[in-house]
Amino acid sequence: MSEMKEYISRADELGNIHISEDVLAVIAAAAALEVEGVHSLAANLGSDLAELLGGKKNLAKGIRIQVAEQAVTVDISIIVKYGYLIPDVAKAVQDAVSSSVESMSSLTVAAVNVNVSGISLESAGHKG
Repeated sequence: MSEMKEYISRADELGNIHISEDVLAVIAAAAALEVEGVHSLAANLGSDLAELLGGKKNLAKGIRIQVAEQAVTVDISIIVKYGYLIPDVAKAVQDAVSSSVESMSSLTVAAVNVNVSGISLESAGHKG
């Protein structure tokens, strides 16, 4: 396997629990996409070349996870639907991602950094 996956490990009374950073990214992506006003995720500018060329297609294309001492930092890039207030959508994404990652992994979320990469004109019917 040429690609190294990063895992977050926790000791449990019955053994060890290992959670892939990819799993945390998918949890964050699913939570963000449920927020009203989010059109889609956007690819991070820091993505590697293989990912940009389609070599790594997954739900979490616009998400980067960093873990330090059981605290998770999530960087997420989104496209906001036209007509929604960007600060409101970004705050809702922060709340949703933080809540989902913490409840599903029992890890502490130190920060959720939301990067708004664009506006979608496709669904201009609702306003926030």
